[in-house]
Amino acid sequence: MNRKAFITWGGWSGHEPEQTSALFAKLLAEKGFAVERVDSLSPLADAEKMKTFDLIVPVWTMSSIAKEELRGLLEAVRSGVGIGGWHGGMGDAFRQETEYQWMVGGQWVAHPGNAIDYTVEVVKNDLITAGIGTFAMHSEQYYMHTDPGNEVLAVTRFDGRHADWIAGTIMPAAWKRHYGKGRVFYCSLGHVAADFDVPEARELTLRGLLWAAHAL
Repeated sequence: MNRKAFITWGGWSGHEPEQTSALFAKLLAEKGFAVERVDSLSPLADAEKMKTFDLIVPVWTMSSIAKEELRGLLEAVRSGVGIGGWHGGMGDAFRQETEYQWMVGGQWVAHPGNAIDYTVEVVKNDLITAGIGTFAMHSEQYYMHTDPGNEVLAVTRFDGRHADWIAGTIMPAAWKRHYGKGRVFYCSLGHVAADFDVPEARELTLRGLLWAAHAL
């Protein structure tokens, strides 16, 4: 039986939500998922429908979410539906909704220097990260407020070039956690679709989504 994924995209267009969501819809379909991809949050209000999916992928930077939509999403994840996403599409969404941030396990607060060269280092070897080592990115290096309960998979180090007071800060760049019975995966990479041309960034994110859906 095919697994099912629900992808909802929208919000700030600078993060290319249409393009990035289409990329991972294709990658998930290649892994055998039946994918429903919509540019609307309204289906989230139907918690019973959301519970029929194995994975929910929200791609909505900033924006706002109606209370009934948020309730449906949270109820589905607490019941055991996986959720996963990347960059601002999941880590800078619905800024007023602290329960959403609690579920995600973090919230974006800055990207000093905007698009810069930096490295990502895998710090935990498991199914998501196996065979992926340190790799280079040219993108926004996310500085985040994160939950100490996250199981951190990869980190990035700030060198202080653009904000000297954070020199040496080691920041989680990918993690997994649980919210209720649901698996949660987040990766801070993926400012634009071209970021996923980096094979390690694409593979790390895809594996994280598969893990969230109990498909890895």
